[in-house]
Amino acid sequence: MQLHEEPSIGDRVARLRMRRKLTQEGLAERAGLSVDVIRKLEQGVRQTARLTTLNALARALDVEPSTLVGQPTTFEVRTDDEQPSVLALRQAISPVADLLGHESDPEDPPTIAQLRASLRSTEHIRREGRMGEIGLLLPQLIRDAKAGSRTFTGSEGAAAQSVLAEAFQVAATTLAALGKEDAAFTALERSMEAARKGDDPHLETVGVSSLAWIFTKQGRLADAEQVALTTAERIEPGFRSPPMELALWGVLLLRAATAAVRLERRDVVQELLNMAGAAAARIGTDRLDYATPFGPTNMGVAKVNFLVEMEESAGALRTARTVPDLHALPPTWRARFHVDCAIASADLNQDEAALRSLLAAERTAPEWMRYHSTSRRLVSELRGRERRRTSPLTDLADRLGIEG
Repeated sequence: MQLHEEPSIGDRVARLRMRRKLTQEGLAERAGLSVDVIRKLEQGVRQTARLTTLNALARALDVEPSTLVGQPTTFEVRTDDEQPSVLALRQAISPVADLLGHESDPEDPPTIAQLRASLRSTEHIRREGRMGEIGLLLPQLIRDAKAGSRTFTGSEGAAAQSVLAEAFQVAATTLAALGKEDAAFTALERSMEAARKGDDPHLETVGVSSLAWIFTKQGRLADAEQVALTTAERIEPGFRSPPMELALWGVLLLRAATAAVRLERRDVVQELLNMAGAAAARIGTDRLDYATPFGPTNMGVAKVNFLVEMEESAGALRTARTVPDLHALPPTWRARFHVDCAIASADLNQDEAALRSLLAAERTAPEWMRYHSTSRRLVSELRGRERRRTSPLTDLADRLGIEG
């Protein structure tokens, strides 16, 4: 089974607008947008929209942004016998035993070393964007870490809680990528609770970073900015702080900047980027802490992303040419960079360049591409502008399961 193309953004906007008994003019006023933008979306003249526009429309229509973009909402069917399941992930996060009282574990839990090895393997798979494998492995990892947290005591019990906190964070980001933001929030709550009982003082900070991202996915932009900045102020590093603390602080600043750019607070975005850039320069090389990169390369990628979101496409492409050591980043980060370059090229009507960037993203993280709503929308729009019946773009659309 393939992931099929669903109704366009404009179709969804029109349906929700009529359900809210709003005219196009009324929606434009409520969202603070030009009525021409809404008309072009609903008429199919425009297939994509800026994230600031999507967030404004989502707020005005009282829905989450994922409702408008039509991202895939479940795991792809695999060819082998085992199938990843959103339901299995939900059951691992919120088992009925938690409501009825803990059941006894049928067997001894894995050792702490085994739990940590499973976590490292899962995080590696996540960085490569292999969503189906995450869906298969993560429920069992959560159950094993829970069993360990109930069985072990002392330092081993705290270590099991830390593994559980990180496993819940992976679950949260996976569910958010599938548009299950409420379930992702539940997973984050569980993660923060486990982190407070664990032996790693940085896990609560990492959890806040993930929480800010989930708030952003929900369209709760002011909340995302607030939690990221409040925590960044609390952990602000000093002159002699170790690189990891600088990196965690820098990631929080980037989370806050992501919310600020979608709120169109450009002065705040620039200030946050300057501070994060100073932290990256101080570190000097890209690090990978808790499955999240930070350093000079990631700062360059982030700047490209922010310029794309602000529709400064020419500037984004100029900046993209200056990003150093792209190979230092995990595959999903590199793929997102290529997609941002594709968006900027398409905005400048450089469709061949956009296609080259999309193909580069697919080579880098092919399975991630099939779940990434922005990539799918861009491919759909470019194909609508192309007149050939068969082409590399059509082949790409077929591989992504986009019909039409």
